[in-house]
Amino acid sequence: MKTRCLFALLALLGTGAHADDLFTKIDAGPKSELWIDSGFATYHFDRDKNLNGGNRGLGFEYRFCGTMAAAAGRFVNSDRYYSNYAGVLWQPYALGPVRLGAAIAMFDGYPKMRDRGWFPAIVPTFTYEYQRVGVNVGVIPSYKDRLYGGISVQLKLKLF
Repeated sequence: MKTRCLFALLALLGTGAHADDLFTKIDAGPKSELWIDSGFATYHFDRDKNLNGGNRGLGFEYRFCGTMAAAAGRFVNSDRYYSNYAGVLWQPYALGPVRLGAAIAMFDGYPKMRDRGWFPAIVPTFTYEYQRVGVNVGVIPSYKDRLYGGISVQLKLKLF
C-alpha cells in the first residue's frame, strides 16, 4: 500500500504539477443537494479478527453549503450490530476533483465502545462526485481494542 502511494506521488510530481495547481479551496457558498447514501464496504486493517466488511445500510446527506453537509444513517457495523450515525461532513479543500476533509459525527452500536452507546468520532473523509453519483471514502482509525480501523467506501446518489 505504501509503495502504491509513493508511486502515485511520484507520478504527480513527474507531471510538473505544483501544489498551488493541485490543492484548491472549495467555495463555501450556499447549496441545496440531497444525497441518498449506501452502507459501507470496509477493508479492515486487522484482517485476522473475522470482522464484517459488508456494512449494509442506508443514509442521507444534505449539502447546505459548498464545504459542509449534514449526514445521518444506519448500518451494520464491523461487530455485526446495528449502528446509527449523525454529524457533518466538513470538506474545505480539494485535490483535483476530490474533496478533502473529515466527518465529524456521533456513532453508536459498538459493543466495546461505551456499551453500544453514543460516542464522538472524527473520520478523515475524501469525496468524489460526478453529476448525480458519488463516493465517500473514510479512513477509520483504530481505537484500542474497542473500534477496528479500516478504509470504508460508501456509494451515493443525488436525489436533487
